[in-house]
Amino acid sequence: MKKILSIALSVFFIHSVSLAQWPSNVKVVEGVQSDSTIVKGNLADGEIMEDLSWAANSSNACFVSFQNPKFRGNHVFFATTIFSRTELIISVKPTNDTANLSIYAYMQGADNYTMVPNLPSCITCEADYKWDRKWKGKTQFSERYVKFSNPTGRTYNILIGVSSPAGITEGEFELKIKKK
Repeated sequence: MKKILSIALSVFFIHSVSLAQWPSNVKVVEGVQSDSTIVKGNLADGEIMEDLSWAANSSNACFVSFQNPKFRGNHVFFATTIFSRTELIISVKPTNDTANLSIYAYMQGADNYTMVPNLPSCITCEADYKWDRKWKGKTQFSERYVKFSNPTGRTYNILIGVSSPAGITEGEFELKIKKK
């Protein structure tokens, strides 16, 4: 009886794990093993996200609420895995250099597939968007970057969101994930 129960629990666990995955609106970029991977996207494939309160929540701390206007356009989602003792630089570059894109990404456990706006917390969240003013000694181009480091022996999921200001619901871009 114990053996049957053990086998049944094992099958249930394996089945549960295999069902855990990203929703269909997330393009999965398989774990980046090589130097870099580039995928193409278009804001037209995304949807507007009305609720951005998750981003300013102290459990996520992705971007402050007064930056919300920079994320009011369509959101397109990608996901990847960050392996142990790895650093990833994730960037988005519009095909049209004058386009205004924003990027955010958050890291969560390898068995966690939680999506925004229903994100109660994450390990870390980073965002990059167009500056409101010039910074002395710095120049901003159309490419946006976020960076993640994983010094642990564990693997984590990273969800990436590409967005734009209100009214911009179309625009091609390249998403690059570079392993360091």
